[in-house]
Amino acid sequence: MKQMFFLNAPLEARQAKQMNPIVLAFVGDAVYTLMTRTRLAVGSGCKTGELNRRASEVVSAHGQSEKLESVLPLLNEEEKEIFRRGRNAKKATKSKNATVTEYVRSTGLEAVVGYLYLTGQSERIDELFFPEEEEKGGAES
Repeated sequence: MKQMFFLNAPLEARQAKQMNPIVLAFVGDAVYTLMTRTRLAVGSGCKTGELNRRASEVVSAHGQSEKLESVLPLLNEEEKEIFRRGRNAKKATKSKNATVTEYVRSTGLEAVVGYLYLTGQSERIDELFFPEEEEKGGAES
């Protein structure tokens, strides 16, 4: 999946950086969920119940916090700053099924995904979060 659709033209980096990091995480959560579900649906012959179970494991705060371990060293300075802002932002809700640490880390990760998506950097999302597909030449769109 080399190109994602955009409902609007991508934002300038300056504009996206001025957004509340929780709003970036809100968008990032949806994008990461959609990308994960799409890859699972296209890449397996599983039934929807199993697809949902697998997707839930990946997109949960715990799963995202684990994924962060492989992604964090790959972030550039701009992305690290977005991550820190998302991680440190005051949240109105708390996770029922994750530790505080997992929850704040996953929010930071989602903020990075939201920022990259809103600025039109879908290939960078693929590089960071789905490198196994990059090595194979990417999934067909």
